[in-house]
Amino acid sequence: MAHVTVDPVTRIEGHLRVEVQVDEGSGTVTDALSSGTAWRGLELVMKDRDPRDAWAYIQRICGVCTTAHALCSVRAVEDALGITIPKNANYIRNIMAATLTVQDHIVHFYHLHALDWVSPVEALNADPVATANLQNTILATYKLPLTGPTATNTEAYPHDFPAATPQYFDGIKAKVKAIVDSGQLGIFSAQWWDHPDYKILPPEVHLLAVAHYLEMLDKQRELVTPHVIFGGKNPHPHYVVGGMPCSISLTDGNAPVNTARLAIVDRAVNMGRTLVNNYYLPDLLAIGNIYVKAGKTDGGGLAKTRVLAFGAYPMDTYTRTSDGGFFKDLLIRCNGVVENFGAGAWNAEYSELKAEDLTSPDGFTEGVQHAWYEYPADKDLHPWEGVTEPKFTGPKEGTPTEWKTLNEQGKYSWLKTPKWKGKVCEVGPLARYIIIYTKYVKGLLGDLTWAEKMMIDQIQAVSNVLGLAPEVWLPTMVGRTAARGLDCQLNAEINKFYFDKLIANIKSGDLSVMNSEKWYPETWPKECKGVGLYEAPRGALSHWVHIKDGKTHNYQCIVPTTWNSCPRDDKAGQGAYELAMMDTHVAVPDKPLEIVKVIRSFDPCMACATHMYNAKGEKIRVVTTDPYSGMTVEE
Repeated sequence: MAHVTVDPVTRIEGHLRVEVQVDEGSGTVTDALSSGTAWRGLELVMKDRDPRDAWAYIQRICGVCTTAHALCSVRAVEDALGITIPKNANYIRNIMAATLTVQDHIVHFYHLHALDWVSPVEALNADPVATANLQNTILATYKLPLTGPTATNTEAYPHDFPAATPQYFDGIKAKVKAIVDSGQLGIFSAQWWDHPDYKILPPEVHLLAVAHYLEMLDKQRELVTPHVIFGGKNPHPHYVVGGMPCSISLTDGNAPVNTARLAIVDRAVNMGRTLVNNYYLPDLLAIGNIYVKAGKTDGGGLAKTRVLAFGAYPMDTYTRTSDGGFFKDLLIRCNGVVENFGAGAWNAEYSELKAEDLTSPDGFTEGVQHAWYEYPADKDLHPWEGVTEPKFTGPKEGTPTEWKTLNEQGKYSWLKTPKWKGKVCEVGPLARYIIIYTKYVKGLLGDLTWAEKMMIDQIQAVSNVLGLAPEVWLPTMVGRTAARGLDCQLNAEINKFYFDKLIANIKSGDLSVMNSEKWYPETWPKECKGVGLYEAPRGALSHWVHIKDGKTHNYQCIVPTTWNSCPRDDKAGQGAYELAMMDTHVAVPDKPLEIVKVIRSFDPCMACATHMYNAKGEKIRVVTTDPYSGMTVEE
């Protein structure tokens, strides 16, 4: 039995350590631990702050999610204060949310996850002529011609289309060869390029994907220009409680939002549609199809058992999430929990999320049994009653600064364990698609919204490509990665949908973006509580605020990565990361590519180095992924 440690897991945002026990004979993972190894304590920073400023502080949780926490924060404060935002503000927030999702998924696939699938070393064996032919074949075979209500592109011609000439790919191959020959792999450094998984794909797929990796480094930055127009900057664009801080004028050329700047937003929206349809989805489906045909349908873990989502995109505007207002008119009605999907959609159990689930003391809770925190009583707490009191106990073996093994029987992570009715859940794009598909099969959706219909059409199209039923391919590592790509295509269309609604509303003469009726604290109740919900790119995000005497009395966040990478609970069991690792076959224990691949399929929210240990606990390799760190490779 080999004890394998990866610390930190690289090409992610944040600090994550995983430990797995691998049967070296069979490659079976018999146990797995997931540990969040950094503590920031932003909930404590929020104490006694003006709740109108909460979004500006709390979105510094993450610079990758950029706008997600700000949006969820203003929704929480508005819920507490009973504020209804104008239509334009809702449309703009939805555009910014969809923009984030499109850019985040594209960056994840090409720049955080792609090198788990493709290798620049294998790309050197590719024939540029065959690669050019393959590019055309992939576009013809794997494009999913699905759109939202506005099918046409409002630009004169598409600006972004994959190059498909032998000369282009020959040039890319020469660039990659120069990097490999130099021994300075830079962005391609620190990977197990001799792992057998890299032989699954033909060399031409490797070259094609590396070419698109390089292209997307440049293209992705233009996708977030709507954040700059509506929020002033990216990352961390500006919001305001009660609406948005960007006044609209179609006659003032100096206005934050005018006709010229709306045209820039339109350009970015259409670019997102083009990139996902011509690059992302065809690449992803071509690679995924080869992997499925090779029998790589593991890594599903908790997705087979229980997934959760809050629902996405309020159609117009709403009042009071905690009273159920958020759930009343959603574009994507995935607010619920699906259990036992692995047994088939017909046999799965769906539970709708309602207002009482949010406010009940037992509806949503967090536990700290295996987390480095201390609660005043030995019980789980609702987020409104949540306590952020650190209690670091160290590893089972090693020192507080040099860990050897984690203490699976005690505390081993800086992440709490979120629960729905006492149960752990997986969240993310995969959860959203499983819930919508299950509701559709069971006839629980009624008349589909255009977005829900598109999701069903996407699932059926991918099932046709893979030759597998949704219940088989969705709850897998490939399915989790595919669902992220489908979600990107969907959100590109949602972006256009809400942009069109914004333009129509502005044309009607409505230029309002702010409701300031309850801006001043003297208009607030002496004490109130609120919750903000948002389906972020990584999944179900919730912010919980308790306002007292005009100040933030308590603030708690339950983020998607907390749901997925939480430590185990003695009653509820293990979380999504741990179960996904246990549902993954490892071919070479001292090169656990499959483990980091399944973890990165969740898109955990920094790269430094990988430490590994053998069964005796001896360090056998240190691999740096930062060429500027000054670290060396040790054998």
